[in-house]
Amino acid sequence: MQPLVSIITVNYNQTLVTLELLASLKMLSYTNYEVIIVDNASRENPETHVKEQFPEMNIRVISSKVNLGFAGGNNLGIKESKGKYLFFVNNDIEITSDAIERILEVFATYPEAGAVSPKFHYYFHPNLIEYAGYNPVSIYTAKNTPVGGHEIDRGQYEEISETHYAHGGGMCVPRNVIEQVGMWPEVFFLYYEEFDWCEQIKKAGYKIYYQPKATIFHKESLTVGKGSLLKTYYLTRSRILFMRRNRSISKFLVFLAYFTCFTIPKNLFVFVKNREFLHIKAFSKAIFWNLGFNQVHKA
Repeated sequence: MQPLVSIITVNYNQTLVTLELLASLKMLSYTNYEVIIVDNASRENPETHVKEQFPEMNIRVISSKVNLGFAGGNNLGIKESKGKYLFFVNNDIEITSDAIERILEVFATYPEAGAVSPKFHYYFHPNLIEYAGYNPVSIYTAKNTPVGGHEIDRGQYEEISETHYAHGGGMCVPRNVIEQVGMWPEVFFLYYEEFDWCEQIKKAGYKIYYQPKATIFHKESLTVGKGSLLKTYYLTRSRILFMRRNRSISKFLVFLAYFTCFTIPKNLFVFVKNREFLHIKAFSKAIFWNLGFNQVHKA
């Protein structure tokens, strides 16, 4: 018997994109699933369109009166879900029809699996890999790189493998793991939340896996937008916060020295050169948020 899978996605002012996701989910060969759409206080609630276009699907739209961020929106979805497995997906993705079966195969084969992500391709460049696992976060830059990023997919990453982090745009987690570890860390609001959550999952004794037999096609950066002030602020804030929460004092000091001597001057130079003065303000605000020692504790 198929276990119930809760597919959870967060919508923020992207009704059309969310409807395209639902059209993709309609093609799934797995039948025992529910879809939960968390609307993060969008200008237009997508519920009417969802019910009109997909009346036969088991879909619930949960409306939040405030924007809870990516982590908070997912957590609201968790509270409303009933599945044994929870599959968190960005609304800007489309997915192969047998993806859920393939993902559940990993949990059946590897009982220590705490989270599983499929392979990611770029939607607009479908032969290019976005993600085939993640490399570690650098102690110096607090950045990491995806395995296979921007490589043409020639079948070079076709083995199920343990990886450092799941991809927040598509990761499946068993309910019992969430009950043990806790929900998404809402302190991040945007960016690095999946990395932090994976760190907590690994600390609880589980492993993160990559499943290449399932593929997600990612439209990438549609919700926030590339080069936005929101992205500059939250990416910087979350980058520092991740290191504060997940690295030893000595390693954090190494990162802080690099950030002070290289990252800050480089970013300020680029912003001034491009006359992006509002980005300087957002970048500085993110740094000072962390200097206030806000919310360093584990969520």
